[in-house]
This record gives sequence, C-alpha cells and structure tokens, in this order.
Amino acid sequence: MRLGLDKVAWIHLERRRLLVTRNRGRAVFYFPSGRRVPGETDAEALIREIAEELSVEILPETMRYFGTYEITGPKHTVRRMTCYFAEHRGTLTPDHEIAELAWLVHADRDRTSALDQLVMDDL
Repeated sequence: MRLGLDKVAWIHLERRRLLVTRNRGRAVFYFPSGRRVPGETDAEALIREIAEELSVEILPETMRYFGTYEITGPKHTVRRMTCYFAEHRGTLTPDHEIAELAWLVHADRDRTSALDQLVMDDL
C-alpha cells in the first residue's frame, strides 16, 4: 500500500459541537485540514492551512496532539490524518476553497468523510 493522502487536521469543539467545513462542489463535510508542504512540520502546516481556509490564527503554544487516523482508500492507497486540538485568534470566516462551515454533533457523523467519522467516534 502507498500513502495517497497525508494531512493535518484541526479538531475544534465548542458547546459539544465539532467544527467542520465543506469545500465548494462537495456534499461531504471535513475537519478543517490540509496537506503539508515538503519540509513543513505539523504545526506549520496546520497554522498555514487554517489561516488560508478559515482566516484565523492557530496559537501554536496551545496545540495538543489528539491522534493519527488511517483508512485504506481506492486502489489500496492509505489516507492518513493527524489531528490536533488548538486555540485560535480571530473570527471564523470561510475562505479559499471553503464553501461553508458547520457545527456538528456525533449524530451528524454520516455527513462527514469516513476518516472524519473515525475521529468523531473517538471523541
């Protein structure tokens, strides 16, 4: 198997609800996340991606590792997501390729990707 997707994700909870985003042209919601640029640390990638997607600043000193999740995707490729909790500064505003943000509870898990559902189950 080869690694087909390797991204870092922000797990943000407020009032027992999870922040998720939906890209333009897609129906499924995902945790705010993105792929690393070669040479980037998880923190650097998460800070950059969240700033691009949601126009807020992740506070690096508050980042806490939650877990790394994997599933096997099409053509036996592995999809990996490394998840972090973190506080932020600013107002959440969809930007870049993000069409909408939403706050979901576990009962809404079927509205998210299979990989995100694994994380929701653990939360």
